[in-house]
Amino acid sequence: MLASASPRRAELLTAAGFLFDVDAAHIDERLLPTESPEAHVARLAREKAEAVALRHRDQPVLGADTVVVLGEDVLGKPRDEADATRMLRRLSGQSHEVLTAVALAWHGAVHTRMARTTVWMNALSDDDISSYVASGEPMDKAGAYAIQGLASRFITKIDGSYTNVVGLPVAIVSELLRRARVRNSHELS
Repeated sequence: MLASASPRRAELLTAAGFLFDVDAAHIDERLLPTESPEAHVARLAREKAEAVALRHRDQPVLGADTVVVLGEDVLGKPRDEADATRMLRRLSGQSHEVLTAVALAWHGAVHTRMARTTVWMNALSDDDISSYVASGEPMDKAGAYAIQGLASRFITKIDGSYTNVVGLPVAIVSELLRRARVRNSHELS
């Protein structure tokens, strides 16, 4: 069970051969005072998995959360176009980190892992930013960009998992499921 309404996460799992249903968790995703980015994404992934696990006690439940971190600042999903523009201006010409925590709730336990990827973005002109924001693509993406979409032209290099930047580090998901001995469609008998 995937505790996320993210179409990107569902696409990544499907592409990797996983069979799953979706039951999105609805939790408060605000950053707590003094909460580190790592603690923030780990808490949200765990809370999402636990919330959905209460409704599906007989199934493994996967929760995840992704943020973009620039310096000490967490950049989540933009509130509006002005917020997306502000985020993109801050990321322009900079490297930043993408953190995704993955939590697997199964048989009364929750196991959590985290992926960290460094991303380098070109310097963006005002026209680059305004046309990208006008496309609508940044609006439901952490850090206001989609590496797999139009923003791919802005990214010069990454160090780490590409699927993490899209929103779900698939290798970590596979490892968590294997360690929990969850059988899936991609496993051979």
